[in-house]
Amino acid sequence: MGERIRYRKLYVLPTRGRSHQFSLPLKESIRIGKRDYPIQLKNDERFGTYVLWKNRKYPVEVVRSGQNSYEILFNDITYNFTVETPFSYRRRRTLTKAIQSPLSGEIKAPMPGKITEVLVKEGDTISSGDTIAVLEAMKMENEIISAISGTIARLYVKQGSTVMKDDPIAAVVSD
Repeated sequence: MGERIRYRKLYVLPTRGRSHQFSLPLKESIRIGKRDYPIQLKNDERFGTYVLWKNRKYPVEVVRSGQNSYEILFNDITYNFTVETPFSYRRRRTLTKAIQSPLSGEIKAPMPGKITEVLVKEGDTISSGDTIAVLEAMKMENEIISAISGTIARLYVKQGSTVMKDDPIAAVVSD
């Protein structure tokens, strides 16, 4: 029995830049401006995976993937992005708004939950937009994203820690 598509849209969010919205099911074309262009994703033994566009082959390689996030090498250029459903896109926007002001120097939990993964350690240099931890709340994993660039001065949590809303996760010293 085939799997039903529950969503009619997907959002692709590059690490830096604006989001792009795709209607489901995906069609074999891309829209640039107001014009649709035919595109094909192909795979063969000689070339591997590639995009065929305007009779030219552009190699594609998935370098890394995890929790809706991907790093791909496309035509010798690396791209980082996440793919979100409308629900997860709204959740991500809500969590991003709940991040503490960059002037505070602390990254706080946007909701109660359990820390399932800590991705940084004290002394690490981070940039605004980096994921520092993963928080599980109501059986959903949420990335805790830093709004501050700087160095992790102190971690208040470790894997398995339980936090309440607004509990500090990390202290960051701006560079």
